[in-house]
Amino acid sequence: MKYHQIDRDLFVKNRAKFTAQMKPNSVAVFNSNDIYPVSADSTLPFAQHRDIFYLSGVDQEESVLLLFPDAPFEHLKEVLFLRETNEHIAVWEGEKLTKERAFEVSGIKTVIWLQDFHKTLKEVMAYAETMYINTNEHYRAVIETETREARFVKWWKENYPAHRVEKSNPILQRLRSVKESEELDLIQKACDITEKGFRRVLNFVKPNVMEYEVEAEFAHEFLRNRSKGFAYTPIIASGSNANVLHYIENNQQCKAGDLLLLDVGAEYANYSSDMTRTIPVSGRFTDRQKAVYNAVLRVKDEATKMLVPGNYWKQYHVEVGKIMTSELLGLGLIDKADVQNENPDWPAYKKYFMHGTSHHMGLDTHDYGLLYEPMQANMVFTVEPGIYIPAEGFGIRIEDDVVIQEKGEPFNLMRNIPITVEEIESLMNS
Repeated sequence: MKYHQIDRDLFVKNRAKFTAQMKPNSVAVFNSNDIYPVSADSTLPFAQHRDIFYLSGVDQEESVLLLFPDAPFEHLKEVLFLRETNEHIAVWEGEKLTKERAFEVSGIKTVIWLQDFHKTLKEVMAYAETMYINTNEHYRAVIETETREARFVKWWKENYPAHRVEKSNPILQRLRSVKESEELDLIQKACDITEKGFRRVLNFVKPNVMEYEVEAEFAHEFLRNRSKGFAYTPIIASGSNANVLHYIENNQQCKAGDLLLLDVGAEYANYSSDMTRTIPVSGRFTDRQKAVYNAVLRVKDEATKMLVPGNYWKQYHVEVGKIMTSELLGLGLIDKADVQNENPDWPAYKKYFMHGTSHHMGLDTHDYGLLYEPMQANMVFTVEPGIYIPAEGFGIRIEDDVVIQEKGEPFNLMRNIPITVEEIESLMNS
């Protein structure tokens, strides 16, 4: 891996938190992701399943984690299964985890080669009464490909139909949404790398550069700072392209006088960052662009103050809508009649700000978190309001990543990334 090794104590703590929530005499199994084929003998780059990484720190394909806290034998309480490495694999694919190295990474003492997984599982299931299966129940999930995890669940149900079934995901939704200090440090590192990329781009952008050239500048800076690259597909949207919320073509020319919306974040050690800034291609905002930009910034600042323990995600968005409504009235984009006659299910402000303001962030860019439960300290949220005006040929979004605190306003992990009109213009013209 490119990143520095993470202290295994983090994964020891994460497993302890998970097993404390398991029912008596139960087993939980977690599988790595597949390596997905493209065609012929080519594949997509491997990306580890976030759940097994969260619980073990193992960042390698064909790995399986088994947790059995009530096992009758100590060596079966935590078991890590790995593909057996050898000299041939080392030559052709590179070094894989040995049993000793796996313990250094995960803190798990029992490491068994994957070829003995079914034999070990058969013994374990003879002792256990309940199996925790791992399914993806994230509110944004759209699952069209059968995963390695899904294939295991199907196989297990066919072979062990007499056991009770529980779900790992509700436990993980709660645990992963509240970050340990080590995780916050890793997310901060990802944000710091994103800052370096943004500062590089501020010195690069000028009229007539291509959107993909800007994307390349980010990629260069991310990779040279131990990141695998983008935490998600980057949005480099100039002019009216910014009004397409998930614009990812990044193939147009940045023209003089246009704004350039940059929704970009680096990953680090599988942890995400998620930044949006909107900058003037020519280095200066027009008066109208500046007015809209500052309105979005005020909404972001006020919304941030509401991310405190005890607040609820749904009610938070209602309050943000009220703030945005006031700003849109001030900009002349809506009038009082629009507000008085609005559809409660689609308020007037939604014409110009049609997406949500915040989502959980962590190992996934849209991270685990149960939206119907109150916010807690050490949850990480994005704050990303926007105003999109197709008739005027531009859209503006501004986004930071913040950590909810026990008391007071959230801590901004992107506090050092230039954000004001004055900062951006100064750096672009220095």
